[in-house]
Amino acid sequence: LIGGVGRYFSLASENRRLVERVAALEERLAAYSEAEKAQLLDSYLEGEQDAKYRMTTASVVAGSVNRTQNLLTLNRGFRDGVTVGMGVLSATGAMVGYVVDCSERYAVAMPVLNTQFRSSGRLAGTDYFGSISWDGRDAGRVQLTDISKYAEPAAGQEVVTTGFSQYFPEDVLIGWVESAELNETNTAYTVSVRLAAEVSRLRDVVLVGNRDREEVGDLQEQVRQNGGVIAPDRNGNNN
Repeated sequence: LIGGVGRYFSLASENRRLVERVAALEERLAAYSEAEKAQLLDSYLEGEQDAKYRMTTASVVAGSVNRTQNLLTLNRGFRDGVTVGMGVLSATGAMVGYVVDCSERYAVAMPVLNTQFRSSGRLAGTDYFGSISWDGRDAGRVQLTDISKYAEPAAGQEVVTTGFSQYFPEDVLIGWVESAELNETNTAYTVSVRLAAEVSRLRDVVLVGNRDREEVGDLQEQVRQNGGVIAPDRNGNNN
């Protein structure tokens, strides 16, 4: 899914109409991204409305990378279907950040190059995951922390999203392992990750919206308000 976005963008990065078309096609592809057989295509297209993620495109019209709390301004807003919480990907499909505020015509995104940014990341090809954050120093590198001491991160290994957060689909490229150090107690690694997205050079981006985000968020809030426990009634409904 994400690789497809990148391939199309690289072929015609200046063609805005093509960019819009690609995003529309990728939204349709999300409905059958798990399908491996061509004969399943029609049935998945019929169920397009069931795709978990919806996509649209935007352009970066303002932003910074030389601060500790950088922000990006995008030329899409509520009227274009953009909402707070949408993930932001580069033209090549790499993780950039997520939308934190919206007006009728514009949106503001918090990029990974913001010390308040948080998401989860995983060492590709493994089940080892941790937290992605930025220490405010190098604009080309972020940190993947709390990785199990058994993970043995290797230089050049891909770091991808877990799909645990409501911002990004699973397996979106974040970057590549540059180095890893065990903490003082030798229980976990802190991994330096070279970013795949060049935030300072972004122009066209893809916005990804999780259609289930609001429902999942409401459910989680309900659990928190009930002290972490929701007792089902005899019909299996939550009280």
